[in-house]
Amino acid sequence: MSDGQNITQLLIEYGEGKKESLDEMLPLVYAELHQIAENFLRRERPNHTLQPTALINEAYLRLVDKRRVDWRNRSQFIGLAAQMMRRILVNHAELHRASKRGDGLKNITLDESIIFFEKQNFDILDLHEALKKLSEHDEQKNQIVELRFFGGLTIEETAQILGKSHATVEREWAFAKAWLYRELSN
Repeated sequence: MSDGQNITQLLIEYGEGKKESLDEMLPLVYAELHQIAENFLRRERPNHTLQPTALINEAYLRLVDKRRVDWRNRSQFIGLAAQMMRRILVNHAELHRASKRGDGLKNITLDESIIFFEKQNFDILDLHEALKKLSEHDEQKNQIVELRFFGGLTIEETAQILGKSHATVEREWAFAKAWLYRELSN
């Protein structure tokens, strides 16, 4: 059985009430979660207090505490873990901004190999606000951005999670990129 199939089986077992399944699954996804956490933290201010391991642990604890998730596969788990990491960092940034009144915040660079903004810098809170607006406009496009950008999922994996065609996800991803670019350029 491949790791992907094994992870899917463990997630299904967890959803059926077998709590120890998550303990078996964590070593199988840890390296991928660590890479996502490092990518997030690379975009943060240099003196950020969170480390990748702490970010993973916090996201993992929040994920396993979710009672009403219909766990389906590795892609869904990784996508939700990435969303959770983003929310943790946004909360952390909001607290930091409130305590410092904006002093010392550094813009984050969104790597062009991951996202569509070439040579642009955006504050994570600005991006968060733009995503909230996008969500109000079109929740599905917001989900696609979260899964693709924050989760690092492919078009195909995103389509699978959302139950949409490859072409639909590709089209909506293109629209969401253009919409966010316009929103963040103002």
